[in-house]
Amino acid sequence: MSALTAGSVVAVVGSGAMGAGIAQVAAAAGYRVKLYDTRPEAVTKALADIGKMYLKLAEKGRMTAEQASAATARLQAAGALAEVADAALVVEAIVENLDVKRALFAELEAVVGDACILATNTSSISVTAIAAKLRLPQRLVGMHFFNPVPLMALVEVISGLATDAGVAATVHATAAAWGKNPVHAKSTPGFIVNRVARPFYAEALRLLTEQAGDAATLDAVLREAGGFRMGPFELMDLIGHDVNFSVTQSVFHAYFNDPRFTPSVLQQEMVNAGFLGRKSGRGFYQYGEGAAAPQPRTEAPQPRPDFVSYSLEAGSGDGGVSGLLARRLTAAGFHIANRDSGAGEHNDPAPAFHCNGAAIYLSDGRSATERARANGHPDTVLFDLALDYATATRIALSCADQCSPAAWHAAVGLFQGAGFAVSRLDDVPGLAVMRTVAMLANEAADAVNQGVCTAAAVDVAMQKGVNYPRGPLAWADAVGVAHIATVLHNLADSYGEDRYRVAPLLRRKLATKGRFHA
Repeated sequence: MSALTAGSVVAVVGSGAMGAGIAQVAAAAGYRVKLYDTRPEAVTKALADIGKMYLKLAEKGRMTAEQASAATARLQAAGALAEVADAALVVEAIVENLDVKRALFAELEAVVGDACILATNTSSISVTAIAAKLRLPQRLVGMHFFNPVPLMALVEVISGLATDAGVAATVHATAAAWGKNPVHAKSTPGFIVNRVARPFYAEALRLLTEQAGDAATLDAVLREAGGFRMGPFELMDLIGHDVNFSVTQSVFHAYFNDPRFTPSVLQQEMVNAGFLGRKSGRGFYQYGEGAAAPQPRTEAPQPRPDFVSYSLEAGSGDGGVSGLLARRLTAAGFHIANRDSGAGEHNDPAPAFHCNGAAIYLSDGRSATERARANGHPDTVLFDLALDYATATRIALSCADQCSPAAWHAAVGLFQGAGFAVSRLDDVPGLAVMRTVAMLANEAADAVNQGVCTAAAVDVAMQKGVNYPRGPLAWADAVGVAHIATVLHNLADSYGEDRYRVAPLLRRKLATKGRFHA
């Protein structure tokens, strides 16, 4: 299915940040745009602001002066809804209220032709429900842009139960013609991004509640080891805790209180206190003039150990992650001796580094204390997942309650000797990056299993919609589906909660030793 022909009329209803952004992108792509709002003065301001933005883009060389002038000429105000009668596509970007949206589309049906496609930019309301009262429900589709629209590449093209496949295909192709990365999704609570992203916030809030570390330290670990552009706490402060908490509640209730989406009592308290983040001057961090940026907790320098060994029993593994760390240690000048893990020495066959008495493992979802008891090695230290062990600047470590100070300091010195800043987390199951990635991959797998989207779509959505450094399912492939499943199983055992149940599709991949991507 091809895109709407360039030069076609696209009407945008709503001239706020989202509506104005959609209008700017559509006009720049060669479409005639009519912008309507019940507040004419808002339309006038939006069109003026868009014109100024085109001029700035021309000054920066991102479009020519002629292109800027032509795009501005393609924009016009609609003084009444009746003036969008010639539209081939109408995109609604108004208040998130089902009744208000239904009323608008009912009014539009009396204005536009039967071939006109109706699209809603809703971020949370069922597309099926919005379309249900229309005369032609099959022509309504979700076209969910992300803010700011001109900069964010993702568009979720959402089909309700009645949406015609050809309509969804045309909107998908049109979004691509506008320079976006569209993905198809089924109308389910949260669609793709707002559903799959829930664990990024939820696991961080649980870690903070369990005193694994402070917000600044956890944010630094997710950024500097996990590769996320922003840590979860600074991102929640940017979004606003009232908004973020509301979305979590909405998804939780829409899934009939599924424990995977349970809201955080801590975040509820933030909202109750009015600590909403940047917009209120206070969230997990202080904002405003004179506010100091809190620094992550970093371990004091320890001596570089003089001996390191590495053992890897055949048939056991952690997705090859320990091998990647071994390369960095070698590049840092460590001579790593080969060492058989010795089944008679302890009961844990997993890959491990041994350094001055410390046994150092990648987190598998157990606490270090539990793992030390299971493997009979009290001086057990765990290290967290990193996006790229060759370039990560920080790593999170934890140690068993039984671990001696000497063994802990040896492990810290090992990672510092390889160029990592080391942040100590309290001994929580799964550490920070590992449990976050495992839960993101699990939710992504469940969305694919339920037909919400494809594996390729969910990875594109999370990278383009919320700037994740890697798609969750691609990350599962990189770490190893088996290790991700092990982490989830161990988290479920540690907490005794259905929250960490392994998604059926992930179980299937595990059973066949498969991958999500070829």
